[in-house]
Amino acid sequence: MNRLPSWFAQDIPDQAVLERIDAAGNAQVHTVCKEAHCPNTARCLKNKQLTFLILGDTCTRHCLFCAVGKSAGAIAAVDPGEPEHIAALVKQWDLRYVVLTSVTRDDLPDGGASRFCDVASAVRGLDRTIEIEMLVPDFQGRRESIEKVVLAKPEVFGHNIETVRRLYPAVRPEADYRRSLGVLKAAKSFNPAIITKSSIMLGLGENEYDVYAAMEHLRRAGVDILTLGQYLAPSDKHYPVREYIHPGQFAQYGEYAKQFGFRAVLSGPLVRSSFCAGELYHSLPC
Repeated sequence: MNRLPSWFAQDIPDQAVLERIDAAGNAQVHTVCKEAHCPNTARCLKNKQLTFLILGDTCTRHCLFCAVGKSAGAIAAVDPGEPEHIAALVKQWDLRYVVLTSVTRDDLPDGGASRFCDVASAVRGLDRTIEIEMLVPDFQGRRESIEKVVLAKPEVFGHNIETVRRLYPAVRPEADYRRSLGVLKAAKSFNPAIITKSSIMLGLGENEYDVYAAMEHLRRAGVDILTLGQYLAPSDKHYPVREYIHPGQFAQYGEYAKQFGFRAVLSGPLVRSSFCAGELYHSLPC
């Protein structure tokens, strides 16, 4: 499974993209684009699209699919200037749709929920019309942390189940499938009108029944937006790719997702949870 199929071909980053990569680094912010080795970095940065990674670049969990750095002991303190650094880059690039996610920080009392709110406040201090999508960890199921984020009024509240229930012990040993569904249900309970979103990686060894069951569970949790993409192992030390899903199969999954009742769906090999996030949000029917 080392050779990628032809449909993963990407354009070589041009000078503008390289300059934006440097600018993000110089702005003292972390991005999923870099830390998670996203294959769409060149395409997204060309359009000034990126996903901010808050609470540092080191995770307290050890999911076997993820390229983000893992804690081997003590973890660095949260940067108090992070909200301002992010707001500065948002202003510099005139971003109108801002995506925030984070590493999992089980060491923090609220799991980092207050930092999501602080960053949102700093960004909206620039312009109240800037739209914000928050892709949160599970906060160990703490309802007060989920409520805190919902009360910050993001346009989209996201939490990824990442894979199907059967594969959780192997792929996400420190996470819990039902707990993740509970996070999404809780967000709706605090604000039934909030738009919720989740994502599933494919190619980890799931079958069609697994995928359809996950879709059904997400719809029961009230999820509005679903993305499906191909898992790509960051290295040979990570969970291996079991299968490269054909684009035609992704299209079929996308059609089934719409039949399940998701209000917006994006399904394809290179799709990631925050890929074209603003466009997907604005595609929602009124």
